[in-house]
Amino acid sequence: MAQLTKLESLLEMGFDRNRVERAVANTEDQGIEEAMDWLTEHENDPDINEPYLPPVEKVLGGAATICTSDLTGDTANEENIQNAIDETNKRKRPLTEEEKRKQVKRLEELMRLKQVEQREQERAQEVEREKLRRRQGRELQLIHQKQQDDMKKQAERCRKDKLEDKQARQRVTEKIARDKERRAQKSGGVGPSSTAAPPQPTPSSPTSQAPLPSKKEYDESRIQVRLFDGSAITAVFKAEEPLAAVCVYVQENSNMPQGQEFTMLSPYPRHVYTEQDMETPLRELGLVPSAVLVLTKK
Repeated sequence: MAQLTKLESLLEMGFDRNRVERAVANTEDQGIEEAMDWLTEHENDPDINEPYLPPVEKVLGGAATICTSDLTGDTANEENIQNAIDETNKRKRPLTEEEKRKQVKRLEELMRLKQVEQREQERAQEVEREKLRRRQGRELQLIHQKQQDDMKKQAERCRKDKLEDKQARQRVTEKIARDKERRAQKSGGVGPSSTAAPPQPTPSSPTSQAPLPSKKEYDESRIQVRLFDGSAITAVFKAEEPLAAVCVYVQENSNMPQGQEFTMLSPYPRHVYTEQDMETPLRELGLVPSAVLVLTKK
């Protein structure tokens, strides 16, 4: 089918003349379907709407073809030239109305099929995008769930640690209360303010020798505690009382805020007492017969 036929058919379908000329020229007059494929592929070219100018070599080549095929060198005559012109005009004859309608119908069917194919491709791409979106949503949901689980585990560990610490303090308080009750029962109500006269030592004969003094075993410890503000409080404790008794005494008899946590240490030699030392007797900690303790904030 001649180039003129393709141009007319494509122009009747509504394509721009500049685009049609470019499509027919670039497909080398292969057919209308090839021209439509070229138009679809090059729809967004920047020069698609500019007037088409054929390359010089194509124009010269076409002329040379006519001269070579229809003329016989220097022996060509006017009859041969006229025959070549008639053949060219014959190839360029316009289509009839029936041929045009058939060609337009065929082109419309081709366009419909291409549109259906394009819609199918777009639908497949949309399905793939939806699958990707759902997969990413599930991954984000799993990450969020894992973060929530980690936060719950952390909160449970903190709650358990606080409960264990509270129970340990409760045990120390109960032990101190039991020790106080036991000391009260042993004393039988006789306090240190008794005015009974101390027994008088019996005179010894000048010739009797006094025994050598032995190392004294102390049953009490005088503890001085230096508070945060530099002031100090002093109290006497039994040598077998735990260090926790000193903590309770400080909490009850100092001006520090309620619930203030602190650490006790001996300045010389320096030693910081831990939770494990709270139930150890003062004697075993080397705080008998007297000691100075310093409080520091946690």
